[in-house]
Amino acid sequence: MSREIRVILSGGGTGGHIYPAISIANEIKLRYPDSKILFVGAKDRMEMEKVPEAGYEIQGLWISGIQRKLTMKNLMFPFKLLSSLGKSRKIIKNFMPDVVIGTGGFASGPLLKVAASQGIPTLIQEQNSYPGITNRILAKRADKICAAYEEVNRFFPKEKTVITGNPVRQDLLSVDKKREEALSFFGLNGNKKTVLVLGGSLGARRINQLIEVYAERFEKEEIQLIWQTGKLYYDEYKKYNGKFVQTHEFLNRMDLAYAAADVIISRAGAGSVSELCVVGKPVVFIPSPNVAEDHQAKNALAVTRKDAAITLTEDELAEKFEDRFFGLLNSESRQRELGENIKKLALPHATSNIVDEVEKLIIKNESNKRS
Repeated sequence: MSREIRVILSGGGTGGHIYPAISIANEIKLRYPDSKILFVGAKDRMEMEKVPEAGYEIQGLWISGIQRKLTMKNLMFPFKLLSSLGKSRKIIKNFMPDVVIGTGGFASGPLLKVAASQGIPTLIQEQNSYPGITNRILAKRADKICAAYEEVNRFFPKEKTVITGNPVRQDLLSVDKKREEALSFFGLNGNKKTVLVLGGSLGARRINQLIEVYAERFEKEEIQLIWQTGKLYYDEYKKYNGKFVQTHEFLNRMDLAYAAADVIISRAGAGSVSELCVVGKPVVFIPSPNVAEDHQAKNALAVTRKDAAITLTEDELAEKFEDRFFGLLNSESRQRELGENIKKLALPHATSNIVDEVEKLIIKNESNKRS
């Protein structure tokens, strides 16, 4: 394809939908520097800030999800949907895309529905092992579905679905060569065990409460702890900074944090799970119970069933965490086993593979127009 290509990407509401879309856009720009790329998101959601920060234009729709109980927002939903469908038609008419890509979240629904009805090639990227309602609806009309887990074959037409994995940061591909740099960066002793705790950019209250219980034990047993508390909780937990415990509001060098760690405690968002597969370190997943359709628990169990991680629900922490976590930390053979097993699940070239599928759709559509 020598000419410029025109692409609309839509998805958002959470980082799990936004960052994959940005990764796909970056890969398209890398291959086709003259390409025109437009994002479409939901007004007042985080994509309206994060996408321009990444250097792309975005337009917002007046749309939100359906609440699980009767609320004023639900009564407004039909009006929001009609408004968003109307604006999606205008966006598509003005931009004239060659392909439209959805990465999940309610913002992608109206846009991909309009695009499909107009015969524009559409591709959806599903990050989770259990698809969200928007992608389940869109899959019927989508031309291609790029998924991260084979479990989605229960929900999507198999002939249209390809397992590509989730886009991950390219700097994670060489984590195993960065240990010395990581130890220096965080001021760690290579002869001591290091634990990395991740609760997401905002933080996870229950994980922070759990680590607080064991903070003194980490210091006493000289276990090095890199504790990412999150923006909402940093002020509350920074008092635990010590010789072996270091708290961080945010980790700017995730590649080095992963490289330093012997064992990782993490939420189980789709992006995090994909990254951890690439990193290949032993993980204890503590899924958030506060996400739609229990996505995180399903993501974690998809890995745990293959003996590639340990999963503990928040309700199990009081009874099981100490034995399971410290048992893992004190067993190098079990660490090695989990690390090797999770690495086998990695799909490190997901972004490139997804853009390969985008190219095929455009070529096929061009061919159909000529014939």
